[in-house]
Amino acid sequence: MTTIDTPHETAVAPQFVPAQRPGPDGSAQPRVKPSRVLVAVYAEDIILYTGVVQQLRQRPEVELLTDAEAAKAEVSLMVVDRLTEAVAERLRGLRLSTSSRTGLVVGHFEAGGLQTVIECGVAAVLRRSDADQDRLVHLVTALANGEGVMPGDLLGRLLDRVGNLQRTMLDPRGLTLSTLTAREAEMLRLVADGFDTGEIAAQTSYSERTVKNVLHEITTRLGLRNRAHAVGYAMRHGLI
Repeated sequence: MTTIDTPHETAVAPQFVPAQRPGPDGSAQPRVKPSRVLVAVYAEDIILYTGVVQQLRQRPEVELLTDAEAAKAEVSLMVVDRLTEAVAERLRGLRLSTSSRTGLVVGHFEAGGLQTVIECGVAAVLRRSDADQDRLVHLVTALANGEGVMPGDLLGRLLDRVGNLQRTMLDPRGLTLSTLTAREAEMLRLVADGFDTGEIAAQTSYSERTVKNVLHEITTRLGLRNRAHAVGYAMRHGLI
């Protein structure tokens, strides 16, 4: 009986013989083999594991890894029947012990599981009933590209939760879902526009001392060097 703790040994993924194409001088040149996503598959039992592996091993976009190779995985794919506490613990372990991005293929997904998978660092969810070959490959390649995948109904629940969090918890405190308050974002925008401390104070109706304190708080909290660094950080992360 296999366990959820380690990826199963897999057969070597299919090798592809380089096709030949004419070079500039008319001689045959090898075609460059496309890069494949390195994937470690984890499962509760051999049946779940075999079903997913048989789908993925046929595709040139994916290279399945053995136990010994799992540390170099770009994508870790967990295949389970339900999101139990044992599964959640293993997902948390993957988040802490690997640099791979994690996807979850799950048979039954209850409404309360959404928060758990987010906390566990899962970036993509696919119901097992939808897990045909193309969807599995799409999930793997999306993860490798830094994207997320989620069924439409789960995405709707997630957006509802985020909106509710903003309305009930953050708005009353003058906060946003970003790492900046509305006041901090406004001041950084003015810094980005070239305003000095006195001009920012005049624009925002705060004292110069308050402006200095707010900008100092931003740089200290985010571990930044100065105002210019703070502006660059905010712009890169879409905060202003």
